[in-house]
Order: sequence, then C-alpha cells, then structure tokens
Amino acid sequence: MIDPVLLRETPDIVRNSQRARGSSVELVDLALAADTERRAAILEFENLRAEQNAFGKLVAAAPKDEKKALVAQAQELAARVKAASQRATEKEGEFTELARQIQNIVIDGVPEGGEENFVTLREVGTKPVFDFAARDHVELGESLKLFDLARGAKVSGARFYFLTGIGARLEIALMNLALDRALEAGFTPLITPTLVRPETMDGTGFLGEHADEVYYLPADELFLTGTSEVALAGFHMGEILEPGDQGMRYAGWSTCYRREAGSHGKDTRGILRVHQFNKLEMFSYVLPENAEREHDALLGYQERMLTDLGLAYRVIDVAAGDLGSSAARKFDTEAWIPSQETYRELTSTSNCTTYQARRLDTRYRTESGKTAPVATLNGTLATTRWIVALLETHQQADGSVVVPEVLRPYLGGLELIEAP
Repeated sequence: MIDPVLLRETPDIVRNSQRARGSSVELVDLALAADTERRAAILEFENLRAEQNAFGKLVAAAPKDEKKALVAQAQELAARVKAASQRATEKEGEFTELARQIQNIVIDGVPEGGEENFVTLREVGTKPVFDFAARDHVELGESLKLFDLARGAKVSGARFYFLTGIGARLEIALMNLALDRALEAGFTPLITPTLVRPETMDGTGFLGEHADEVYYLPADELFLTGTSEVALAGFHMGEILEPGDQGMRYAGWSTCYRREAGSHGKDTRGILRVHQFNKLEMFSYVLPENAEREHDALLGYQERMLTDLGLAYRVIDVAAGDLGSSAARKFDTEAWIPSQETYRELTSTSNCTTYQARRLDTRYRTESGKTAPVATLNGTLATTRWIVALLETHQQADGSVVVPEVLRPYLGGLELIEAP
C-alpha cells in the first residue's frame, strides 16, 4: 500500500507512476476523494466523542434532580457517537480498498511502457559459439538421463517433470552453492512454508492482477506460494524490527508453484516454464534510505553466481508496465540460451520500498521514537530454470556437458556429465 501522506500531499507523483505503468490514473482521484471523506468522518467522530466525555463529567457532577434529563441527553449523544464511529470505520474501509489498488510508486529512472520497453543496462560474458550442431536442453537432458518429461506429464500433467540421477544432484548442487554464497553475505537460511493464509498472500501484493497464477485450496483457505518471498515477507508481519544500518537478510529455500495462466505456447518445451520448481530466494528488511543500496547488492550476488557458472547474460531495467504491483523497480538477469538464440530470464530482484511492509504492518522505530514501515527487497539466487542455461552453454560435440568448476565440489568432483 502506498503512503497516504504521499498520496494526499503529492498526488501528481502517484498519477505519474500509475501512468508510467499503464494503470488507472482515475483511481488516484477516487482515493483522494475517499481520503477526504475518511478524514472528515474521523474528525466528526473525535469531536463528538470529546463532547461526550465532557458531557459525561457534567452529568456526574449534576444535582440528583437534574440527572434524569441529562442522562437522556447523554444517551442521545452516545447514539450519535456510535453512528459517527460506524461512519468513520466505513469510510476508512472505502479508502483502504481504493488505496490498496494503487500500485507501488515507481522509482525515478524506471523506463515507462510495457514488457518490450525494458532498458538493457549491460551484457556480460561471451555467448557460446559451437562448431557442431548444438542441442537444446531437452535433447541434452533426456539423452543424459537428467530429467524425464514424459513420466512427469503422466503423473501430474503438462509442465511437470522428474529430475533424475545427475539432474537431481545438479539442482541440489546449484541450490547449495547459492546457499553458501548467501551465508557468506550474511543471510540467515530459512526453509519456508509453501502454504500461506490469504492475508499473507494479499499483503505481499500477489492477489492483484496476477491472482490467476496462484494455486488456491478453498477447503483450507490457503494459497500455494510461487516464491518464498511471500512467506519471508510475512515472517515479521505485525512486528517492530531493529534492522540497523545493515538490515536483516534471509535466504528462503522452498518449492514454488505457479499456474502459469495465460502463458499457453510460451516456453512450454522442457523445464523453462513449469508449474513446480525449487528456488533459493534472498529477502531483505532494511531502512528505507538504504533500499537502493541493498538492491544493487542483491543484483551483485546474482551476477557473481552467473559469471562463476560461465553463463553469458544481460541485466535489464524492467519497464514500469511490466512490474508487479509491489515493485518500485526490478532488475532481471537473463542468460543466453543458444538453442533459442536469445536471452531468457533466470533471476530477478525487486525493490518493494515500503509497499509490502505497510500492508503487512512491519515497522521499525525511528530516532524520534515513532514507528514507520521498513523497506523490503527480494531476489532469486538459484532455481531449477538455471539448468537450462547450464546444459546448453557447456555442451560438447559428443553430447556431454562440462560441469562448471565452481559446482564440482558439490557433485563429488564430477567434471563431465556423460550419457550413462
């Protein structure tokens, strides 16, 4: 949720942000009107309550023969206070409903427009060039017995799979490498719940325009998470933290579930876009003034992983219209996929400023002793999808795949993945 004071005092900033996203600008004016009505209703209630308190003292001090008439007036005043309280509550609810629909304020410099309007910040590494007919990750994975797509579909349906043999070990190796890197950087590891309550899912902003991508269990009123970001954001909801200058960092290891609604025909071959996968997610709680610095740090950890794994990639500044509702800025790192001759997203990192924390009531105590929302950030450090880029980038003419040196200690020293 955006800052109501920001909405009230600088509505043009909010309008411009909505416009850059391609979202409703009219919603800002509706929220402003609701805020005016809300504050008027609250003021009316507070004035009547003050009048009631003063009148109560008058009744208490009145002579016995006058009290009967005064009590009748007090009862009438109490009814008015009750009605005013109800009005204030209703107006508060109306404002909150509108304000929660306004998306996070994009940070200055974020490109305007939709998915295709991203800005490439840099390209890193050398794209592999082969002197043989290169295979895609499906051919490589199936010939090397790394995964079984047919049996995954048989058991669970389209876009499910089994990782088998070295394929299963390869994912665990990636995740463990990422975990070690996270520990070096001061992240506390957590294995998170993958089922969360509606208020947690809604608080992180995942029940807005992308709600159709979320699996829901109505009998239990629980949602399956598409990222451990959801549980990590809810970890401290309703709490007052002491993030300090360095912030509080967590690394969440979890299985993730996504319906991938509306993505029919997009990257359906193999394990690039699937319904279930594993992921190690970085999550930070920081002071708002440190959020952009932390965002750069998370991106740096991602880039180091990609470089050490020998992957060519680019970093893009995602356009405003392609941001999730909670993100004020998002950087994607996309690895080069030789078989497709294009870049595909492997990781993203988002600066959610105080948007999620305001919705989840996660605060810190300021120097003045008051409380204010913290800033939250997230970023992926490893996930199943990385196997696609690793196989295609490091393939050999004979169909084998070279294991990047940094992964070998996690695979018992294995240097080459060959057909069994």
